[in-house]
Amino acid sequence: MIMAVVFDLDDTLFPESDYVLSGFKAVASWAENQFKITASKGFDELWAFYQNGVRGDTFNRWLASHSIYSEEVVSNLIAVYREHTPRIVAFPEVPQLLKGLRVNYRLGLLSDGYLVAQTKKLSALGLKSLFDVVVFSDKWGRDSWKPSTRPFLEVLNQLHVKGASAVYVADNPLKDFIGAREVGMMTVRVKRMGGECADRVPPTPAHEPHITLNDLSQLPDVLVSKHAWRIF
Repeated sequence: MIMAVVFDLDDTLFPESDYVLSGFKAVASWAENQFKITASKGFDELWAFYQNGVRGDTFNRWLASHSIYSEEVVSNLIAVYREHTPRIVAFPEVPQLLKGLRVNYRLGLLSDGYLVAQTKKLSALGLKSLFDVVVFSDKWGRDSWKPSTRPFLEVLNQLHVKGASAVYVADNPLKDFIGAREVGMMTVRVKRMGGECADRVPPTPAHEPHITLNDLSQLPDVLVSKHAWRIF
């Protein structure tokens, strides 16, 4: 019997690209005051990098394009990005979905990412009160990020359920499901069109979710369907 449902955050409950957009606006505004690059121009340039697939070194490339690169400035931009108050909203179906699931299940949130940024995201979404347990893996440092089993064991412990009685709902097959499966949880992938991880392929069978959905609207029916979980 499923007793608890645990959710990932980014691109599972809200569009991750919206956070990136919000962060770039904050960075562009900061840079306007520091380097006299207009905020609109800075944002357009940063967003163009993102749309062209640049990840991980966006600020390095952007500063280099303006001949103002330094490690100190990159660190400042990263801090602005991570510490800004994001302007983001949940996917349309999420608030009512969570309220409905609370009637029959205990709800958890388990997310990677830098602690200050993840905390601010959850606050901006206004969803915290809908979860019985919130676990941010960065509390224990980068080594405890997924696919580590530590955050999964922690969320199960706080929810007072065993792995076999819980489901993890997430989007990234490279890291989200292998740890959950190792602790006995059932797994659901939300593969939204245009999502950051939509085109990623599980590298091994152990990384695969048990079930894949296009959005969360189907989740309540899946949770009560014996046919859906026949793999068990």
